[in-house]
Amino acid sequence: MRLMLYTRPGCHLCEDAKAVLDRVAAATGEGFTEIDITGDDDLEEEYGFRIPVLLLDGKEHGYWRVEEERLLNDLRLSSPG
Repeated sequence: MRLMLYTRPGCHLCEDAKAVLDRVAAATGEGFTEIDITGDDDLEEEYGFRIPVLLLDGKEHGYWRVEEERLLNDLRLSSPG
């Protein structure tokens, strides 16, 4: 999966981010993997204060809010072929 979203339960920004990613998936066919950081000390330390955090192709693309147009553009620019 090219898109990974780090989240935790009860996070309203995470729900907003997932809604954006659902729209992006519908438009592009790119799904996403959601990773709950709860209970993982390393992930909590890395991402805990910035949740949700979105990675595109293993690199941090943004946190707190998913910028839909920017993400769509970056997916187009980085698509193979």
